[in-house]
Amino acid sequence: MHSPCPIPACPTFSLLGAEGSVEVRNGRTLVTAPKADGLQPGTSSPLLRVGPAPPLCWGWCPRRGQSRSGSACPRPVIKGRRRRRMLQAPDRSDQGSRAPERGTCRAQGRLCWESCMEQSAMAQTKGTVVLAYSGGLDTSCILVWLKEQGYGVIAYLANIGQKEDFEAARKKALALGAKKVYIEDISKEFVEQFIWPAVQANALYEDRYLLGTALARPCIARGLVEVAQREGAQHVAHGATGKGNDQVRFELTCYALCPKIKVIAPWRMPEFYQRFPGRRELMDYAKKHGIPVPVTPQTPWSMDENLMHISYEAGILENPKNQAPPGLYTKTRDPATSPDTPDVLEIKFERGVPVKVTNAGDGATRCTALELFVYLNDIAGKHGVGRIDIVENRFVGMKSRGIYETPAGTILYHAHLDIEAFTMDREVRKIKQGLALKFSELVYNGFWHSPECAFLRECIGRSQEAVEGTVRLSVFKGQVYILGRESPRSLYNEELVSMNVQGDYEPADATGFININSLRLKEYHRLQSKVTVQQDE
Repeated sequence: MHSPCPIPACPTFSLLGAEGSVEVRNGRTLVTAPKADGLQPGTSSPLLRVGPAPPLCWGWCPRRGQSRSGSACPRPVIKGRRRRRMLQAPDRSDQGSRAPERGTCRAQGRLCWESCMEQSAMAQTKGTVVLAYSGGLDTSCILVWLKEQGYGVIAYLANIGQKEDFEAARKKALALGAKKVYIEDISKEFVEQFIWPAVQANALYEDRYLLGTALARPCIARGLVEVAQREGAQHVAHGATGKGNDQVRFELTCYALCPKIKVIAPWRMPEFYQRFPGRRELMDYAKKHGIPVPVTPQTPWSMDENLMHISYEAGILENPKNQAPPGLYTKTRDPATSPDTPDVLEIKFERGVPVKVTNAGDGATRCTALELFVYLNDIAGKHGVGRIDIVENRFVGMKSRGIYETPAGTILYHAHLDIEAFTMDREVRKIKQGLALKFSELVYNGFWHSPECAFLRECIGRSQEAVEGTVRLSVFKGQVYILGRESPRSLYNEELVSMNVQGDYEPADATGFININSLRLKEYHRLQSKVTVQQDE
């Protein structure tokens, strides 16, 4: 008969009627042996583990038939005795052909060293990894898998505005074996340091995508690296797939901020993705290792949410002709069923950044960055604003279909575009538009922390010095309608542009202006006509 190991996951254990201790010295496991000459397992008084040695249990090692500690099987030194002794494996004559299982203890038999926590022992050699943890199935399985590979795992969960039970995620990570769990609310930093520069730039990838995920990744990865540096960890890990953009975004940020960091990307490692080719294999692994699995049916697509937006892709959405199911959207209402009365808002900008929003209907006002953005999300979501369904070009070289909801971001895009056109010089704006195009591409591709992106942010920020004023707009049935604008820095001259007042403009001057600009066109077409005649001859 085999009795259960008395210490399946505990660093302390004991021997009946005797006390002793375990410590590591010069790479050897040393034991303070009980006074009793026989060392019998399956006992209960305290045997204290001292130092960094892995937890051990008393049990026969079926692989080698001799004592072992961890994976090196060193010979234990019994302090209090004058000689070292290799303790032999128990007699197997009473076991038939079946050897005892690892991690069990025999009521009879000699002392043997068997690790009860192989991951803990191996972590002593592979070091610590900080995992970008979401609490979902994938990263939970990755956490356990990393422990199997011999790493000590610290889970890092960034609160970036997603709907998540963070305390439940903390408990789950600790239950799965994480050494520590960091949960950091970085929503404010996300808005002020990442979303606001994108608003200033009017950042738009391929004319439609407002970069919600692309902006979030460098913010999360920065926190990941900071925790790794704080903990002295040499590794970070993430659960991004090997086909997407997020792997690039995470890792470029990590390498930019900490060049010596080592990144573990399980979904690019054959030993991982060949073992888990599909969701069924992940579910089986989760059940085997006690990882809680979703009890509700999974949606046939993947979702990723942050404060700025939510994205939907994969599954049934991979066929680009499939229309999004009605129940897919979570941040915005169907415009057809949205309120029949619009919300009229006034948004005030300073240096191209929104600093105040006022609802003209009920007088509600929001001034701080985070509160303002959350409020705009609520108003836009209520009216079904911010939905797009696109096919985009991933940085890794393939096209992908994505559906996005970006409620507040859509309002701010239209409002900023309007106040910028009102206050910025025409030629400066042309240059700035070119910079914004490049900025959007760099952000999408994961180069937020590159020198060229930092340079562009400085240039764009400089262009926003005069972008100041208030935009009045209506949010209604999935659309944003600009109603008016005013600014102390406006370049608009009502008298100059009026059709009823001549002002300082002399209409006759336009004749020379047109003649000069038409000269190029006249010459081009005159020469083209001459060439055509020669070809006909």
